[in-house]
Amino acid sequence: MAALGARAKVASRALALAGTDTKNAALLAAADLLLERETDVLAANARDVASGEASGATPTQLDRLRLNAAKLRSMADGLRQVASLPDPVGEITEGFTRPNGLRVAKVRVPLGVVAIIYENRPNVTSDAAALCVKAGNAAFLRGSGGAIESNKEITAALRDAMEKAGLPADAVILVEDTRHEAAVEFMRQRESIDCLIPRGGPSLIRSVLENATVPYVIDGDGNCHVYVDETADLDMALEIIVNAKTQRPSVCNAAESLLVHAAVADAFLPRVDAALAGVELVGDAATRARIARAGVATDDEYATEFLDLKLSVAVVGSLDDAIRHIRRFGTGHSEAIVTTSVAAADRFVLEVDAAAVLVNASTRFIDGGELGLGAEIGISTQKLHARGPMGLRSLTTEKWVVRGTGHVRS
Repeated sequence: MAALGARAKVASRALALAGTDTKNAALLAAADLLLERETDVLAANARDVASGEASGATPTQLDRLRLNAAKLRSMADGLRQVASLPDPVGEITEGFTRPNGLRVAKVRVPLGVVAIIYENRPNVTSDAAALCVKAGNAAFLRGSGGAIESNKEITAALRDAMEKAGLPADAVILVEDTRHEAAVEFMRQRESIDCLIPRGGPSLIRSVLENATVPYVIDGDGNCHVYVDETADLDMALEIIVNAKTQRPSVCNAAESLLVHAAVADAFLPRVDAALAGVELVGDAATRARIARAGVATDDEYATEFLDLKLSVAVVGSLDDAIRHIRRFGTGHSEAIVTTSVAAADRFVLEVDAAAVLVNASTRFIDGGELGLGAEIGISTQKLHARGPMGLRSLTTEKWVVRGTGHVRS
């Protein structure tokens, strides 16, 4: 593991000096190679899916793992999209001249080696590599055993593309040892890793918190809420909750809990029952009085990121109650209010502590692509050094550059 990290560190120095055209050429070549090798990539993925089915993987896990021609094209498009984005490296974020004539600037520079540890999502391999390379970083990747065959084929294409563009192949390195012990060792490569980003469920996050000795950014759980206020347009609210829950329930920006103001619960909850006929609903007594099929919601369920067609529901007496519920059970990811009241929206935005807050919009918009960042590396639920969807700028840091003319301090 240390040897792999050392190779990534060497490659990161070359990437830090690479020009935008060279990095873009590498990403465009990677997109082309992925599509040229579609048969090999999909065959490798089919082996992973078969292994997952044999080992009892859940439908959600298999959905995240499975690739097809359309998904592969989407991965290639993601590489091309990142290539088209402005290069943050070298951007002057602040500049001024001191009274003594010193010229001071803050300039964006790469982090160095960005390590990504992730679960059964082979598309993360190309997304992560694209963002790391465009931001001038080496991508040090450790996927799960469940996607190892897919990840090896995708990484091979990426590495060949790097060399084709004149960058070191080690700009992208995949750890092929999928043992738990190897994951722990990966998190402790202090000599090489500048930033670790975990993308996965609670068990992976716990492992990082318990074992990592390198700097990390937590891509945490998405226990996202939609609150329907007493002034809400109920047609809009219904469309938003259906989209937020059902468009793709297995992702972190899907809604997991619905809060409904008591003043509109009689009118709204029967409509929710009908519109979410394929979704398992659990709720409090007030919810169950209006939705006969709803089960009892425990505190554990209100705190759970289901990643499935299941939704917890609660009737609240006020905006204050909704905010208290979110503070108690939310994970700081994305929270939405549906309201026609500017005052209620402003209070919700101000008082809800989350990486993203939405007004009259689905939580599904909290995504790097949807917000114009390109493919994202993850969605940070912590407050340092990045928060929310992490695009290219989140994979850089700043360097102070001070220019003088023989200045000495008195």
